[in-house]
Amino acid sequence: MADSGSFLARWARLKREAATATATAAQAPAAAPQPEAQAAEPLPPLESLDFGSDFSGFLRAKVEESVKRAALKKLFHTPHFNEMDGLDVYVDDYNLSEPIPEAMLAGLAHARDMLFGDPGGRAEGATEEPRAAEVPEVAAAAEQGGANQATPVEDGERCRAT
Repeated sequence: MADSGSFLARWARLKREAATATATAAQAPAAAPQPEAQAAEPLPPLESLDFGSDFSGFLRAKVEESVKRAALKKLFHTPHFNEMDGLDVYVDDYNLSEPIPEAMLAGLAHARDMLFGDPGGRAEGATEEPRAAEVPEVAAAAEQGGANQATPVEDGERCRAT
């Protein structure tokens, strides 16, 4: 418990010292006169400003908003801020795209057919496979009603054993 007592005593002492230091610091600036001469300095003409000029005078609170804007406009029209740096990846116009060549479209369609079949319809000139009910062997087997024979179904249905 001796440690906690010394800790609290030290904490209280530091807190008192900080409070007195804050009170002294608050009184010191109040005693010093505020420099009004800096605010009264004349601003340089806007035409003479360039990238190396000091723009801090134009950013003070007592300067008119239109003068601030004119000075900043002059600053940001310098070539330093208007050069492309190569990191602007979204400045291109992506609204107008080049059409895909016919040879590439044919290659893509062929790759789609090879990988995924032809689900969106048959290629031109291809005949549709007959349904199970239209094949004579399957239709005859269904009429005989043999055991464990599949019955023909329409597209999209599951096969079921009879």
